[in-house]
Amino acid sequence: MEEIQVPPYFICPISLEMMKDPVTISTGITYDRENIEKWIFSAKSNTCPATKQSLTCIELTPNVTLRRFIQSWCVINASYGIERFPTPKPPVSKPQIIKLLKEAKSPKLQMKSLKRLRSIASENDANKRCMESAGAMEFLASIINNNNSNEVFEEEDGFMSSKDEALSILYQLKLSENGLRSLIMSGNGEFIESLTRIMQHGSYESRAYAVMLMKDMLEASTPTLLLSLKQEFFIQVVQVLRDEISQKAMKASLQVLVNACPFGRNRVKAAEAGAIRVLVDLLLDSSEKRICELMLVLLDQICQSAEGRAELLNHPGGLAIVSKKILRVSKVGSERAIKILHSISKFSSTSSVVQEMLSLGVVAKLCLVLQVDCGSKGKERAREILKFHAKAWMNSPCIPNNLLSSYPF
Repeated sequence: MEEIQVPPYFICPISLEMMKDPVTISTGITYDRENIEKWIFSAKSNTCPATKQSLTCIELTPNVTLRRFIQSWCVINASYGIERFPTPKPPVSKPQIIKLLKEAKSPKLQMKSLKRLRSIASENDANKRCMESAGAMEFLASIINNNNSNEVFEEEDGFMSSKDEALSILYQLKLSENGLRSLIMSGNGEFIESLTRIMQHGSYESRAYAVMLMKDMLEASTPTLLLSLKQEFFIQVVQVLRDEISQKAMKASLQVLVNACPFGRNRVKAAEAGAIRVLVDLLLDSSEKRICELMLVLLDQICQSAEGRAELLNHPGGLAIVSKKILRVSKVGSERAIKILHSISKFSSTSSVVQEMLSLGVVAKLCLVLQVDCGSKGKERAREILKFHAKAWMNSPCIPNNLLSSYPF
């Protein structure tokens, strides 16, 4: 490719590489299909990358003439080591999807049709959007909601029910924001209850898919829906977190709870579901930065309720483990850990708690925070905690002399 100049109109404006499947968008600009699909669907952008104009529609029209020119040029220049790429497979059409959905309604053809739908969804983002517009989301949700759709079929890698298959496809579709909202509102919360049952009774794989799909749904939800979440929902999400099914499922569980817990009522439900104990136990052995940050964010949210603070103080290692994460995770992690201790010292600081914080080295850690760069908010809260209990702490032999100089008298 270095010995021959590629015609500039063969080059995709996004990747700056020769196009294999050129498609033209509503602005008249041609891109390689894979790149423009990522731009529109994954990055969720509704503008033309080259012109910055808004897209009047997201239809991608194959530029067959240009593709043939590129293929012919590759053949002519084969002596330079340029290989002709095969003619790309055309994307699926809406009538094809509708036909498959009709076939899937037959019990005898359902599993075969679902497997075909999964294969189509895995090919590209355009297929996913075509499936959504053809009604695949509603059909898959109906299978998941149907308590009688648990017939098990033998697969090469084990056994799977049509409900399991439908759930995996629905997650794989990566629904649009409108699609997710439609799913949330369908059946007056019926779908969320169905996912809650799967988290309780499903296989490990299905429980993981359920909580990952729930994460996507809650990110597109409204405060009204978040406030309507039931206690059983929190219990099952916490159980998925406790079981450590996978890193993805753990992260999704944390994000679900973080999205649900800006509201006081939900913080109480999370505390009563045992979230504090699970989070502290997991935090002890966790070293992955993002996971630790999410755990500390969630602990901070729940500890803004009296029930959450009581659960943290009832855990034998609660204060010690939170304090240990200060200056060991990230600036965000340190600020959240300090904020948790701030809530405890301001609202739940009995004399025994004050002494426990001293004996566990929490006070010494807060003095250290004042000496290092860990963010202005973290330092300010650490200073406030030390001032709250100055009479009990500042003359204690538990504080090393090199840190005592930092104590805010």
